[in-house]
Amino acid sequence: MSETSFDRRMLEALICPQTQSRLDYDAAKQELVSKNAGLAYPIRNGIPIMLIDEARKLED
Repeated sequence: MSETSFDRRMLEALICPQTQSRLDYDAAKQELVSKNAGLAYPIRNGIPIMLIDEARKLED
């Protein structure tokens, strides 16, 4: 595994900091998506950035 890949097993432990709901992994965009919050949290160098201020708002 390269140092920039995201370990999908982390999904079992990570939840959305805003809604406490589960996240979906978007490999193409390197993001963790919270559909309930309408936010996408970036993954940088294999590390999820779970800060609401860093999240991208999803388009409707």
